[in-house]
Amino acid sequence: MSQLATRPAAPTPPPTPAPSTRRRRKAPSVGRRALALYLLLALLALIYIFPFLIQVSSSFKTEPEAAQNPLGLIPQNWTTAAYTQLFESSDFPTWAKNSFIVTLFVTAGRVFFNSLAGYALARIPFRGRGLVFALLVAVMAVPGVVLLIPKFLVINQLGIYDSYAGMVLPLLADAAGVFIMKNFFESIPASVEEQARIDGAGTFRTFWSVVLPMARPAVMTIVILSFQGSWNELNHFIVSTQDPALTTLTKGVAQLSSGQLSQGTQYPLKLAAAALMTVPVAIVFFVFQKRIMNASAGAVKE
Repeated sequence: MSQLATRPAAPTPPPTPAPSTRRRRKAPSVGRRALALYLLLALLALIYIFPFLIQVSSSFKTEPEAAQNPLGLIPQNWTTAAYTQLFESSDFPTWAKNSFIVTLFVTAGRVFFNSLAGYALARIPFRGRGLVFALLVAVMAVPGVVLLIPKFLVINQLGIYDSYAGMVLPLLADAAGVFIMKNFFESIPASVEEQARIDGAGTFRTFWSVVLPMARPAVMTIVILSFQGSWNELNHFIVSTQDPALTTLTKGVAQLSSGQLSQGTQYPLKLAAAALMTVPVAIVFFVFQKRIMNASAGAVKE
């Protein structure tokens, strides 16, 4: 018995808290972090939207109040005199008509031509395809201001200066839209097109009836970007036309802001025009934003 060594008893480990206890301890810290994050996002959203609120509020102020209290969100004397003057004393309806005409044609053209070019770069093998795509990316890196003088020379040589054709044709395609459509077409399974070809569909038929409907999310993205880009375009319209009858909203509002069409500050008038300009873009965005989603999943049955 003396040769048997007795081992000391191992220390008893502390009891581990129950899972529910650990969850209760972590919950307050997680909740505080989420609350702090939401407060930060709300602050950033308020900073971002504050100039727009000032714009809308000042458009309903009188001229003296807008000059004395430019940052006030609630007008002391509500008035629609700026909107009345905008429609009665300026060519705002003509500007809006020109902008709508150009924007609709440009948006439709970009959706069609960007889709065709993107599908060709993504699916149709041809010699020099890699070079064409490299040039496309290079065009995206060139600032638009650099191309204004060459664009003016081309428009003038073609004899379409001071016309809707000169305002629309150079904007019918853009490199960014082709890039977006190409990447989306590459994400669509090629087996879908193979099945269409087995059924006897040609290249354009496959593109138009099979692939393009599946690319609806990318098409909706192009619609939003094209509408917004052509609606807010200014530099191109400066070099493509000088006829007052073809003035667009961006060009007309720029003239208002520079004081060419009014005397004094005219803050309510200018901000009313700017506020009305944002309405169509906001409507298009809220209408089409829900359609921007990945709809290609489930197109092929395994």
